[in-house]
Amino acid sequence: MSKTTRALVLLLLALAAIVVHAAHPEPQLRPNLIVIMTDDQGYADVGFNGCKDIPTPHLDSIASNGVRFTSGYVVYPVCSPSRAGFITGRYPQRFGYERNPRFQPGNRLSGLALTETTLADALGKVGYRSGIIGKWHLGAHPELHPLQRGFHEFFGHLGGGARYLPEELTLQRATGAMDEGDSYRLQMLRNHEPVRTTQYLTDEFSDEAVKFVTRHKDAPFFLFLSYNAPHTPMQATDKYLARFPHIANERRRTYAAMISAVDDGVGRLLATLRELNVETNTLVFFLSDNGGPTQANAANNRPLRGAKSDPWEGGIRVPFAAQWPGRLPKGIVYDPPVVSLDIFATITALAGAPIDPARPLDGVNLLPYLTGQKSGAPHAAVYLRKFDQGAFAVRRGDYKLVIPKSGAAPQLFNLAADVGETNNLAAAEPEVLAELDRLRLAWNEQLIPPVFEGLLVATNPATGRKPARQGTAN
Repeated sequence: MSKTTRALVLLLLALAAIVVHAAHPEPQLRPNLIVIMTDDQGYADVGFNGCKDIPTPHLDSIASNGVRFTSGYVVYPVCSPSRAGFITGRYPQRFGYERNPRFQPGNRLSGLALTETTLADALGKVGYRSGIIGKWHLGAHPELHPLQRGFHEFFGHLGGGARYLPEELTLQRATGAMDEGDSYRLQMLRNHEPVRTTQYLTDEFSDEAVKFVTRHKDAPFFLFLSYNAPHTPMQATDKYLARFPHIANERRRTYAAMISAVDDGVGRLLATLRELNVETNTLVFFLSDNGGPTQANAANNRPLRGAKSDPWEGGIRVPFAAQWPGRLPKGIVYDPPVVSLDIFATITALAGAPIDPARPLDGVNLLPYLTGQKSGAPHAAVYLRKFDQGAFAVRRGDYKLVIPKSGAAPQLFNLAADVGETNNLAAAEPEVLAELDRLRLAWNEQLIPPVFEGLLVATNPATGRKPARQGTAN
């Protein structure tokens, strides 16, 4: 081999090594990801959004050490479709996921379609160790189990909720869950096996999270800490209830205690990251899965209008914050709309994880916007459809279109001036209304109807379906 040929071969090998390295960064350079998701927590029920009666110092620290998103949205105002959007980075309406699934271990269709790629699937392809602790709620069929959807470890419950006290978790196997209420009494699963818990359930989940990051501190990991608190049933221990003698309303006091337990657990987890010296290589997101159901658990969404299940801001705008010490600027207040879908897009971009071209993401990598590399808003518009109710919402810039139910006239609000959605501008600004409605119709053309029946099926004029309550809404 001539010197020239040898030099050319060496150059090509070096270039190939650079390409491989760029596609698959060294594991120690890939950030860990922790997503902390609460269940039914109100927009105003964190200190960083102004809460006065429930201290949340550890949740607040995520915002103060990083970014507080004032317009952080989820893609659906109830639990399971919202989670389906987060875990896929895609609007769940694209794949027919617009209902909370019934707890049906024998029904493979009742949950997240096997054709969809999860965040754990994507990160597993580039060497991440993924674990979910807490609420799954994306299907109870064995093929829909977290360990079949990219996760390596699971500790939690498959359904929409669980009792919080260990003595009330009395059922061992899913075949013993005859209805939704019974599913709440199932023992927790460690991977596939039922295990007895000994503590208040929120504390169990927090302890498991600490153990997970400790086990995997030397490799890139993804932890989905999916608390079922403060979702009903309203249960708390004396340890946490004793912190809120000033709250007279019993339901609100229990709700406060449940959030306080979450905050304590988040504090232990964040402290563990510091002790393990992995805090600066760990991106942490915190958000709720939807707005608070103000009557069911005494949540507070003010100054927003509406609550869980609504297309109003109170149903879809949630407490939302992120930290990454040394990489995200500290103490940012970020006002442009962001969406839970963006978490998938952000971490896969950072990790160099492949994206299925047949299922393009709706989320956006937020990091360039948060660090100033890009200006403007990450999203041209954000969308909501509730198929069974015929409800829609579209936000573009400060303006939001709302169709609260089938047959209702479209309404228009300027959220910068009227975050409570009290002043309908439809008559005053018909051109803006028409443009947002055009966006709505174009987006709706890309969607499909729901593919499974859920817990609560409401009348749809297109089908003539009668309201049918099936179990309890989650």
